[in-house]
Amino acid sequence: MKVLALTGGVGGAKLCLGMAHCLDPTEVQFVVNTGDDFDHLGFHISPDIDTLTYTLADRSNTELGWGRRDESWQFIESFEELGGKTWFRLGDRDLALHVRRRELLSDGQTLTEATAHVAKAWGVDFPILPMSDDPIRTIVHTPDGPLKFQHYFVRDRCEPSVTGFAFDGIEAATLNPKIDFDGLDAIVICPSNPFVSVDPVLDVPRMRERMKASGAPIIAISPIVHGQAIKGPTAKMMRELSIPATTASVAAHYQDLVDTFVIDELDADAANDVQALGMKAHVTQTVMKSLDDRIDLAKFVLGLLA
Repeated sequence: MKVLALTGGVGGAKLCLGMAHCLDPTEVQFVVNTGDDFDHLGFHISPDIDTLTYTLADRSNTELGWGRRDESWQFIESFEELGGKTWFRLGDRDLALHVRRRELLSDGQTLTEATAHVAKAWGVDFPILPMSDDPIRTIVHTPDGPLKFQHYFVRDRCEPSVTGFAFDGIEAATLNPKIDFDGLDAIVICPSNPFVSVDPVLDVPRMRERMKASGAPIIAISPIVHGQAIKGPTAKMMRELSIPATTASVAAHYQDLVDTFVIDELDADAANDVQALGMKAHVTQTVMKSLDDRIDLAKFVLGLLA
């Protein structure tokens, strides 16, 4: 089997972990959103890449939902004493990753190469591929003006109303050449925020074209369950954009691309609406609270290929 998985955020990382328990490293590539990346305190921060890397390495901080397990905070506390801005909190263990990435990038490595170096050091054999090695930055438009994504998401805690999104630098970006579209059995769009985690990946020049040309079935999993997002501001964004916060609305967002849409049992009555969009609809439990849940959902999604 050969699978390409598009992912961003915690929900995407959960399903990727499930797939990692079902597939060999030669059978799947994880293509990760880098629109959330930003420069902070002299470091290149890659939140979605780091979330997936920590998750696959069994080092993620499940209590906080972000960062690294067994974290300490001496650096950021001392930095605050000196008057530094601490709205984006870097733990001591997490800081080591950012220092090492800065060294690798300063030595001329690409983000893909630096990511592979870190993954290998932690025993992760699965390919973790940034969608592009070129800088792409998500901008959130609000009634009071544009915000860099991390300022909206972390500093302002998703409180500003959303009126739209832009991806600075995407027109000039090159799709990661390491992404292998040949001989794919499936492309899986993980249950990630469709606007700020998946759209940046899909909008990299040639990405949609290469996905369609691969001939592989494209399967997406809804990040909305019973009108709510399991994690993050997806439902809030949809309401502010005057889009119903429903699984059928997410399906409509992917209508021109996706063949099969997976919805949660609580939204089983939306199956007909999904099918009316020209997609196959499949119902299962999509909420992933445990490792078994992650594996079960991965098995279900991969089982659709049979």
